[in-house]
Amino acid sequence: MTHRLEDVIALFDGLFYSSYQTRLVRGGDEPLYLPADADCSYHRVIFARGFFASVLHEVSHWCIAGARRRLLEDYGYWYLPDGRDAEQQKSFEAVEVAPQALELLFTRACGLPFNVSVDNLGEVEVDREGFRARVEARAARVEAEGLPARAAAFRDALAAFYLEEKPLAEASARGRRRLEAVCVPTPA
Repeated sequence: MTHRLEDVIALFDGLFYSSYQTRLVRGGDEPLYLPADADCSYHRVIFARGFFASVLHEVSHWCIAGARRRLLEDYGYWYLPDGRDAEQQKSFEAVEVAPQALELLFTRACGLPFNVSVDNLGEVEVDREGFRARVEARAARVEAEGLPARAAAFRDALAAFYLEEKPLAEASARGRRRLEAVCVPTPA
């Protein structure tokens, strides 16, 4: 199956636009989350450069962010670009384990291989395999304990569309049923 950006955007928007006033948007060089404001009536999960992996990664951040965080640009988190020192890289990896664990589960639901991202091209030696092991362990734990509601709904929709080859409308409906079964969303 072809993994088109238009399809994953339609799945996300079909699941979350009406209940969370949030849309998935193709962006430029850097990903970004922007809450609704005077110029735009809906929240935007903006993924980088049209990369499919960026879509899944940015959605994983959104699925973790609570209602208060979703009112802040980039959820109110810090980000240091490439060139982090060893301590900064350790902090980066500590906060990235959770979203990359969800990204791993989303990637599997799409029938694609997962590539961990240490996101540092600096001179610091990075233990990519150690980080990958932490991400995989976290994914296994989250899967055993239960995914957050939005993440579970999105994964269900992805699996229905990509693994079971259901039409977009049916895959979105499956995700919405999962979401409705576990929570009553409040717009934010």
